[in-house]
Amino acid sequence: MLLRLRSLFLCLTIHFALTAAAFFKPFNVSYDHRALIIDGRRRMLISAGIHYPRATPEMWPDLIAKSKEGGANVIQTYAFWSGHEPKRGQYYFGGRYDIVKFVKFVGASGLYLHLRIGPYVCAEWNFGGFPVWLRDIPGIEFRTDNAPFKEEMQKFVKKMVDLMREEELFSWQGGPVIMLQIENEYGNIESSFGQRGKEYVKWAAKMALGLGAGVPWVMCRQVDAPESIIDACNGYYCDGYKSNSHNKPILWTEDWDGWYASWGGRLPHRPVEDLAFAVARFFQRGGSFQNYYMYFGGTNFGRTSGGPFYITSYDYDAPIDEYGLLSEPKWGHLKDLHAAIKLCEPALVAADSPHYIKLGPNQEAHVYSTTVHIKGLNSTLLARSQSQCSAFLANIDERKAASVTFQGQKYILPPWSVSILPDCRNVVFNTAKVRAQTSIKGVNLDLPLSSVISENRDLYSTKPWMSMKEPIGIWSEKNFTVTGILEHLNVTKDCSDYLWHLTRVFVSDDDISFWEESKISPAITIDSMRDVLRVFVNGQLTGSVIGHWVNAVQPVRFVKGYNDLLLLTQTVGLQNYGAFLEKDGAGFRGHVKLIGFKNGDIDLSTLSWTYQVGLKGEFFKVYSIEENEKAGWAELSPDADPSTFTWYKTHFDSPAGTQPVALDLGSMGKGQAWVNGQHIGRYWTRVAPKDGCQEFCDYRGAYNSDKCSTNCGKPTQIWYHIPRSWLQASDNLLVIFEETGGNPLEISINSRAVGTICAQVSESHYPPVQKWFNLMDEKGRVNDQTPEIHLQCQEGYIISSIEFASYGSPQGHCQKFSQGNCHASNSFSIVSEACLGKNSCSIGVSNLVFGADPCRGIVKTLAVEARCRSQSAIGFSQL
Repeated sequence: MLLRLRSLFLCLTIHFALTAAAFFKPFNVSYDHRALIIDGRRRMLISAGIHYPRATPEMWPDLIAKSKEGGANVIQTYAFWSGHEPKRGQYYFGGRYDIVKFVKFVGASGLYLHLRIGPYVCAEWNFGGFPVWLRDIPGIEFRTDNAPFKEEMQKFVKKMVDLMREEELFSWQGGPVIMLQIENEYGNIESSFGQRGKEYVKWAAKMALGLGAGVPWVMCRQVDAPESIIDACNGYYCDGYKSNSHNKPILWTEDWDGWYASWGGRLPHRPVEDLAFAVARFFQRGGSFQNYYMYFGGTNFGRTSGGPFYITSYDYDAPIDEYGLLSEPKWGHLKDLHAAIKLCEPALVAADSPHYIKLGPNQEAHVYSTTVHIKGLNSTLLARSQSQCSAFLANIDERKAASVTFQGQKYILPPWSVSILPDCRNVVFNTAKVRAQTSIKGVNLDLPLSSVISENRDLYSTKPWMSMKEPIGIWSEKNFTVTGILEHLNVTKDCSDYLWHLTRVFVSDDDISFWEESKISPAITIDSMRDVLRVFVNGQLTGSVIGHWVNAVQPVRFVKGYNDLLLLTQTVGLQNYGAFLEKDGAGFRGHVKLIGFKNGDIDLSTLSWTYQVGLKGEFFKVYSIEENEKAGWAELSPDADPSTFTWYKTHFDSPAGTQPVALDLGSMGKGQAWVNGQHIGRYWTRVAPKDGCQEFCDYRGAYNSDKCSTNCGKPTQIWYHIPRSWLQASDNLLVIFEETGGNPLEISINSRAVGTICAQVSESHYPPVQKWFNLMDEKGRVNDQTPEIHLQCQEGYIISSIEFASYGSPQGHCQKFSQGNCHASNSFSIVSEACLGKNSCSIGVSNLVFGADPCRGIVKTLAVEARCRSQSAIGFSQL
C-alpha cells in the first residue's frame, strides 16, 4: 500500500509539473573562460547521461530522481535521428522516443538538460543514429561538405531545435534546456575528409548558430571548433584538457565511467576509486562541467544495438544499472564526491583560476580562494565568512601513499587519490576511501517457464510451450531474381537482420569423380563478409562464418545433378563509428567463388540469384498478440531435440511486486525475443575467452577497458530486461526465434533485486559529507568527526538478517568477511539492534558506540554484511 501511495503521489506531482507553463523562471545561459553562466551566476555542473530510448517512459521519472539524489544537476542525452525519422519526412515522437515528455520530466525535477542533437551520435547505436534511408539518397556522403547530406542534417537539427522552442523548453522560455551539441567527435575523423572536412565543421557551426536556439552550443573532441562554439573533452580522464580559446570554459561531455561489451567478450568494469579520482582531478584543475557517460546505460531494445556485435545490454557499469537499480558502491561514492564538490562551489566559481602548490614529487595542491563576497549563492560557508577558500590535494603516485604539509597541517594522501578540503583545512572526502555500501544483486525467482508454481506461491501461467519451424529459404511471392550478388543493405534497407540468397549449382559426373580421385571437397571462398553467414545445401545447414569483414573458406557437399545453394547473410548491429559510414554496407564484398570443380572455379556473381528479405515469422508478426494465434503452432514435446530456425512461444504470469524483471536465456543459442509484442532485443550465448579477467582489480593507475574485466569463460549476456510497463499481471506472451538450437524449457523469468548489502568503514574515514557543515562550530572547526557506516536496502525491502558484523580488524571483503585478531564481542548485537527490520540504518564507527576499545593502538574498522528481503514477501511468509 505504501508503495502504491508513493507511486500515486509521484504521478500526481509529475502530472502537475508537466502541465505547468514553465519549469523555471526564464533565465539566460552564457559562458566565460571559467564556467557556464546560468541566470547571471557561474556554476559547477555535474551531469548524468541518460538516453531516453534505452528505457521506457515509465522508468524516466525514477531514473531522473535517482540522478538528482546522486548529486547531478544536469541530465544529458543524445537525440536519436533513426528513431525520430524512421522514414524520410515521417517523424515519430511517441513511446520511448517521446523526447518532449522526457525533457519535461527533467524540468519537473528541477534539473537542467544538455541536448546533444548531433545528429550523428555514435553511442554504440545502430548506424551511429543515422536512419538507413539516408544512404540511399543519390550522391550523398556523410559528415562532409556534401550538399545532400547537409540538407538532410539541417532539416533534422532544425526540427529538434524548433520542437524545443515550440514546447517552450529552452532556458530563456522557462525550460530546462541550457546547452546543445552539434556533430559528435568529428575531430577523430576530420582528417579523412581533408579540406572538405574543415569546411563542414565551419558550416555545421554556422548552421547551428543560425537556428536561434538562444543557448550555447558544444562540439566535443573538436579542437578547431569555431570561436562561438565550445569545444569539449571526451575520455577516461580530462583533467589536462584545455579549450581552444581562453574565452571558453573547460567542459567534459563524456566521462567514460565504464565501457560497452560485445558478444563473446568479457565485461569491463571501472573501479569507482579511479572514476572519483578522475572527476576530482578535473574540477581540481579548472574544469566546470562534467557528464557521466553513462549514469544510466539502459537496454538496446529491438535492433538498436550498433557495432557490429554489441550486446543488447547497455549497462555500461554505470551508477544506475540497466534495470534502474543503484550500482553500489559506485552510486554512493560518487554521491559523496558530488556533495564535496558542491561544498567547494562558492570558491570554485569565485576564483578565475587556482593557485598551484607543489607538495612533493607526485603530490600537488590547487587552491581556489577569494575575498569577494558573491551575492545570491546559498552557502553556509559564505555566510560565515567573506573569504572563500577550497583546496584539492592530489597524490598521483600509483603505488605509494604520501604525507604532505599544506598550510601548516599534515595530511596523509593514499596513492592515486584526491582529498577535497572545502574550507582549505578539513578533508571531507578522499577519492580512494570508499564509505558507500556494496550491493550484491540477484534474482528473487529463478523458475523455468515450464514450472507450475514458484517458491513464494506466485502462480505462473503455464500454457505449454509451442513451436513452429521457420521456412529455410524463399518463403513468399515477394522475392525477386537477378544476376549477381547484391549488397545486403541495399536489399533489406535494414528492416530485418536476415537476407536469403538462393541459386542452383549443377554437379556433373566428372565433378564427382574428380572429388573422389583427388580427395578434395568443393568450398565457397569469400573475399570479405560481415557479420554472420549461414550456408545451406539442399535445405541442410552445412556451415557458418562469423566476423566483421573477414575472408573465409567454407567447405560444402553437393550431390550429382542440380543443388540448391542457399546463403543467409545476417547483420548484428550496423557500424556506428568511423568515416564513410554510408559505404560500409553489409553482406559480401569482393569475390565469392565455388572452388574445387574439375573445370575450374565458379564465380558466383555470374549466377542468377533469388532474394528473400527477412523471416516469414517476422513478416506475419507471429510475435504480436494480435497475430500469433493465426500461425501454425504445435505443442512442444518435453523431450524434443534442440531445433534450429524455430519459433517458440509460451505465456507467463508476471513476478509479484514492483522489482525489475529479467528473462534468463542462458539455455538458448542465438536469436531474438519478444514479450507481448515488444522486442526486447537480440540474444546470443557466445562465451567470453577463459583468460584476461582479474581476480583483484587495482584501481591505482590509468584505466583502460581491458584493465578490470570479469565474466571470463561465461556467456557475455544471459539476462534480458523486460520493463514492467510491458507486462500485465497474467497471460503474458513470450515469443522466441532461435537460430542455432537451444532449450526453451529452461528459460526462466526473474525479478531483480539487491539481496546482500555490505559496508566497511574505519575510524580513519571522514564523517558523512552531507553532515559536514552541521558538525562545524561558529569558527568553522569540526567538533565531531565520527564516521558512520550506512546500510540501505532498495525501496520496499528491509534488512532481514545480519550475516556478519565485526568492529575491530575484520578481514576480507563483501561475502567473504572474517574476524581479525581484534573484535568487539558485541558487534553483532549492536548492529542487529540498529538495523534489523529497517529499510536503512546508520552506525557510528567509534569505541563509544561499541562501549569500549576492543584493542588499543590500532585503527578500528566496522564491517557489516546484511541481507535484504521484500516486505511483502516477509509479510506473506508470516501468514
